[in-house]
Amino acid sequence: MDMEHFVEMIVIALEASGIAVIVLGTLVLVWRYATGILRGAPASEAYHVLRRNLGRVILLGLEFLVAADIINTVSVRPSFQDLGVLGLLVVIRTFLSFALEIEINGRLPWKMGSDASPGL
Repeated sequence: MDMEHFVEMIVIALEASGIAVIVLGTLVLVWRYATGILRGAPASEAYHVLRRNLGRVILLGLEFLVAADIINTVSVRPSFQDLGVLGLLVVIRTFLSFALEIEINGRLPWKMGSDASPGL
């Protein structure tokens, strides 16, 4: 097996991991939401927990996908056009991550004080 094939396998594994995190995380969270509602949890509280945790799941999945893009572009096809596409993808995904972070915590990331909880 040559190095290019090995790197492609790593990229595929990272992409699959990112997709799996998003899909499986969403399924688990929806299941927890539904069972919480059926057990009598307040719907508004369960919804806010679902929404906050879903944002975290999406952020984690995006991190895997960005890592796969970086490895793929830098090690397999390091042309200027591919680097430009990578830059654009990273900017878009960074914007999505930033927007989700604001949605999850309700404030700008640099405004977080010592009262902020550290993730999941």
